[in-house]
Amino acid sequence: MSDKRRPGLSLVLLALAQTVYSLDLNIVFVALPEIGSDLGFPGQTQQLVVSAYVVLAGGFLLLGGRAADLLGRRRMFVLALTLYAASSLAGGLANSAGVIIAARAVQGVGGALLLPATLSLINNLFEEGPRRNRALGVWGGAGASGLTLGALLGGALTERFGWPAVFYVNVPLAGLIALAALYVIPRDPARGERRRFDLPGALSVTAGSTLLVFGLVEGPELGWGDPLVVAAFAAAAVLLAAFAAIEARSADPLMPFRLFRNRSLTVGMTVTFVYMATFGVLPYFLTVLMQSVHGYSALRTGLGFLLPSLAIAAGTQLGERAATRLGARTTLLTGFVTGAGGTAVLALGFDADAGYALLVPGLVVSGVGQGVVWTAMWIAAATGTPAHEQGVANGIASTALNIGNAIGLAVFTVVADLGTQGKTDAALRTATADGEFLVVLLTAAGMLTGLLVTLALPRSGAARTVGGIPQDAPGRAAEPVGSPVGTPDNSGS
Repeated sequence: MSDKRRPGLSLVLLALAQTVYSLDLNIVFVALPEIGSDLGFPGQTQQLVVSAYVVLAGGFLLLGGRAADLLGRRRMFVLALTLYAASSLAGGLANSAGVIIAARAVQGVGGALLLPATLSLINNLFEEGPRRNRALGVWGGAGASGLTLGALLGGALTERFGWPAVFYVNVPLAGLIALAALYVIPRDPARGERRRFDLPGALSVTAGSTLLVFGLVEGPELGWGDPLVVAAFAAAAVLLAAFAAIEARSADPLMPFRLFRNRSLTVGMTVTFVYMATFGVLPYFLTVLMQSVHGYSALRTGLGFLLPSLAIAAGTQLGERAATRLGARTTLLTGFVTGAGGTAVLALGFDADAGYALLVPGLVVSGVGQGVVWTAMWIAAATGTPAHEQGVANGIASTALNIGNAIGLAVFTVVADLGTQGKTDAALRTATADGEFLVVLLTAAGMLTGLLVTLALPRSGAARTVGGIPQDAPGRAAEPVGSPVGTPDNSGS
């Protein structure tokens, strides 16, 4: 197997992996009614097919990031894709609700290993600055393409071949990318100093995060006072407090708290939270609007997502160029302003009597803003972190991303459902659209909080490291901290 650095080919594989990851976020949504009908479980239980993925992905992200640093980025990348392929095959073959939910849970673990490993590989193969920004732009555009493909394929495959096809499509894709990675992506460097995995920290944060996301996801379904939900939150609080105590005393912690001295990482992490609590919940409410209010078929719903996904893809490329020329701070501010304005306009289309055409202006403008923020926030989160800790830094940001989505959906679904109790047929459709109109306006307002958070970034949008310790450097361009192309990373990770 080759050890030669092939940054272009490596980026192609990393972008394809991100396509698979984002495809899997949307592809199951439109197939849920058929899955429930075929396997015989009711509508409210069908949400577990989505929740199983979200809960396990959210709980294992930090562990996945640390594993990439300590066990090898390429190893974790290949392992994650292998889990994706195997669990997708199991999902397609499932003949009961339990099997398909278990398969989605394993897919969630695969996603938690894949996202930080992919980001860590990008941030180490491409040095900080324009080269990394371009790579993240390509990666972000591939993710937006995956959202488009997920919605379109989910509808087309379900109508033509049945719901198992939405699982089977992942098997050859993930398998071929994993195989190609062994030949294209550089081998993980030999480990130098031996470092501990911090098993107590790993167990406590993974269990605590998983229970936290479980409570947030299931709270709207089961009720916030349900004993299972209350117990999940209580156990999560105890485990996460134990994790903080363990990390404070550990000589080699899973999540070194000193990383938070890097203002770019801290702001980037917070922005990912705001992003997914606002932009990230819109696809769910658009799906409900198109299918439950307007009665779109699975295929028509997928086609409805084509326009916003193309707008997001265009925004990711604009975000890369703007971040290179203007810095992450200015780019994020521009993206949030654009996104908030476009989302406010989008709310006008959330009406039971409105057609798709009324959604179009908001979908385009909001989508461009969303793409700009997506690229710039990962650039900010990666800036100033030492190469050997990029995995855990990306795990931190990715965990904030997932928890932001869980909290956003938990809060906004409650708001959207406030006026729907006791209504049926046309009255229910009207009440659903009205509730979602309010939710979309609230997400636009939430995006404005992203502006306030972004103002904490240094004006250059950069940070630098001195002796491995991140230092804020307002007004200065960052010094490269990733492993430049052609330079082995001998950090011992």
